[in-house]
Amino acid sequence: MPLEDKLNQLRREREAKARARTVESTWEKIGQDDADLTVKQKLERLIALTDKGRGQAARPGERPAPAKRREAVQVFENSFALGACYGQIPISMGLQIPADIVGFLSRDAAFEGLDLSTAVFLDLETTGLAGGTGTIPFLIGLAYYRDERFKVTQFFLNEMAEEDRLVGQLDRFVREMGFKSVVTYNGKVFDVPLVETRFAMHRTPCPLRGLPHLDFLFSARSLWKHKYDSCKLFTLAQEIVQAERSEDIPGAEIPLRYFQYIRSGDFSLIDPILYHNQEDLLSLLGLIVAGALLVERHRETASSGGGDPMDLYGVASLFERSGDAAKSAALLEKALAGGRGLTAEASQAARKKLSRHFKKNKDWDKALPFWQEMAAGEGVDCDCFRELAMYFEHTARDYGEAIRVATEGLALAKGRSPLAEKDFEKRITRLRAKQAGNKGPALG
Repeated sequence: MPLEDKLNQLRREREAKARARTVESTWEKIGQDDADLTVKQKLERLIALTDKGRGQAARPGERPAPAKRREAVQVFENSFALGACYGQIPISMGLQIPADIVGFLSRDAAFEGLDLSTAVFLDLETTGLAGGTGTIPFLIGLAYYRDERFKVTQFFLNEMAEEDRLVGQLDRFVREMGFKSVVTYNGKVFDVPLVETRFAMHRTPCPLRGLPHLDFLFSARSLWKHKYDSCKLFTLAQEIVQAERSEDIPGAEIPLRYFQYIRSGDFSLIDPILYHNQEDLLSLLGLIVAGALLVERHRETASSGGGDPMDLYGVASLFERSGDAAKSAALLEKALAGGRGLTAEASQAARKKLSRHFKKNKDWDKALPFWQEMAAGEGVDCDCFRELAMYFEHTARDYGEAIRVATEGLALAKGRSPLAEKDFEKRITRLRAKQAGNKGPALG
């Protein structure tokens, strides 16, 4: 994307976020100060306080065109053939991910034996981004595999006062479909807790509660945060899946559009939100397939060799997160052996992780070269000098070398890290005392 377009996009996102924050804070304040008002009266109050003539406001002297009467809850459905592709990812590949890979990506033992054929992908569009009881999900997007297709079903709330109908319809749909797991992107923090809150407020047991949950945001960060500037779903979909989704609307603008729609009845405000929601669901599927392929391709790389160093680093991070330190270390060694394929930052991080792994296993012959490389490299920090000083003091018993590296570490810590500076000063004093004791007269 050209720099000018990026700057314009950032500007639009900032403006949208500012507008959304204003609407959200005003809505919460109305809920606190005017709790006795009906939802319609609260909306009228919100519009009066926040609408400054932007967007769909009528010109002076004109009345908005009356909205067509709609159902309180509308359901939109779309489906995609398994032979179709989203970006470079065939949609059918979601069904080919082995259950053990899905479980590995989720780090949830409850996923044992479950694949994506019985999962429901969930994404919400809401009246605010902060969560809590004042935030209403007005669009609930569900995607799933059924009848040889990948289907998207979206529940849209036309009237905020009719949320109980949305809850009832969603409850029946989820129970009838018999989903066995949930897949989201940041859903453990936002989407699922919010759905559970809305169900609780309407005294209805949430059908998603207790289902195994794959929140792919955590795996995505492990796999790609070292490689891309952002782990936003939209960004990764373009970079990895190569989806040609246009930047429909910034997420922060969505609440404002919904409130404008409630007032005006102009559904053209909502169409882009439906598109945005569907694209997020398809992007999530594409990213999970891409991540699963990386894991499948590289989990045996440690013994077979090969692989892109940056991808190896990402998969190693996943194994580290899952607790398989040995597999992670083997992949990191292969990544470092790939020459200049790693960025300087990733290369330094890989050396740190490997040195910690080998130190824990008392494999000093492998740990020592990494500390020495980091001490001699660019962007060096104090940790490698501290590790070297400890090694030479306690393992090699070479107090002179320990004093030398500790002195280098002290010089580096000066003015940068008071804690490290104090540590090195104490260490040097102790080492000099040990060295002096070793030079004393021999006994008897």
